[in-house]
Amino acid sequence: MTQNPELELTIGPPAHGGHCVARHEGRVIFVRHALPGEVVKARLTEHDDDARFWRADATEVVQSSSDRVNHPWPLADAGLAGLRGTRPVGGAEFGHIDLSAQRRLKSEIFSEQLARLGKIERDITVEPVPDEAPDGLGWRTRVGFAVDPDGHLAMHEHRSNVLIPVADMPLAVPAINGLALWNLDFSGLDGVEVAAGSGDDEPLVLLKTRQDRPNRRIRAVAEEIQGASVAAWNPETGSLTQLRGKTWVRETVGNHSFRVTGEGFWQIHRSAPAVLTAAVLKGLDAAPGLRLADLYAGAGLFTAALAERVGEAGSVLSVEGSSAASRDARRNLHGRAHVDIVQGKVEKVLRERRPHLDAVVLDPPRAGAGREVVRAMTGTGAKSVVYVSCDPASFARDAAYFTAAGWSLESLRVLDLYPHTHHMESVAVFRGE
Repeated sequence: MTQNPELELTIGPPAHGGHCVARHEGRVIFVRHALPGEVVKARLTEHDDDARFWRADATEVVQSSSDRVNHPWPLADAGLAGLRGTRPVGGAEFGHIDLSAQRRLKSEIFSEQLARLGKIERDITVEPVPDEAPDGLGWRTRVGFAVDPDGHLAMHEHRSNVLIPVADMPLAVPAINGLALWNLDFSGLDGVEVAAGSGDDEPLVLLKTRQDRPNRRIRAVAEEIQGASVAAWNPETGSLTQLRGKTWVRETVGNHSFRVTGEGFWQIHRSAPAVLTAAVLKGLDAAPGLRLADLYAGAGLFTAALAERVGEAGSVLSVEGSSAASRDARRNLHGRAHVDIVQGKVEKVLRERRPHLDAVVLDPPRAGAGREVVRAMTGTGAKSVVYVSCDPASFARDAAYFTAAGWSLESLRVLDLYPHTHHMESVAVFRGE
């Protein structure tokens, strides 16, 4: 790291991805761990001569913004990392910013992405979650760790293969930190995933391995973990082997209970499932007897709420690409005859089934839905679409596809479900002709 050059830069506006924009001799530099208006010393992390832009980490603040605060996680603090001769771990790149200022920056970023990529001009206000902790910590219910050569839990430096050992995770809920997994030796494993459900059940620890049959070493590690269910997980084959307790966690949202197996997708923020479900139902305004679809449905979070709202006189088509998540959805929605759970790619299911719908809910992965899925949705007869997104850039691109098809963006809420990071969640309502 010491061979990378250091520059003094005046920091410009925020950019999507957790950076701010600076310029040096006509070249754009995306700088992390800085704030607009600051003057910083920044160490270049990517600086090929023929690159369109460079990347850098701010390591020393020459002129500070009034929005700068002490970072709550020393390992993610760029200044402290510079003193150590390392780079900060990823995952809390906005921790040096006051929480209210974080939301103002996110609002600017979302508005810019929507205008530039979606051709929609709209002022955005990023909303805090009603029960957020004052310090913005303790919200992550899912955490993934690597394992360093010495067997310690570790996290990567941003955009790097370099591992930094960790001894806490301030963004995680107490149930995860309380396991104190950093005190154990995980030698021989490829990584560790931890999930904490919303009930009183124990967390689930997944030991990542390339073996479908756990060896003696993996079983010995499992014995050392106290206060959690433990399973071995081969991400290449999807094999999941119970070592102690359950291979799933229980989640409860309102009157609904959900089983989420292994590494299955679930909203990360402890309050996100309830907050997003309420936002979806408000935006959809679903009534008994309607025909709905829940696309990228996961374990059935929104499907369950939609099925309850439309009743047996209506119907819900629930589509999910992951076979494991689709199996969970079938368990979670067992006995609801008006729910049709289909495992497969969304675009393929819509193309082959050609359902006639009144409304659609979708919560696609970070890459967004894409032109083909938007075209298929707008061809179902639906008059409204509620779009839940975790990425402003992919959402903006998809919004452009909707408007090109004659649809309008009726409402848009952006929620700060990822404090101390650049990420945010949005819930939009599109109306057709």
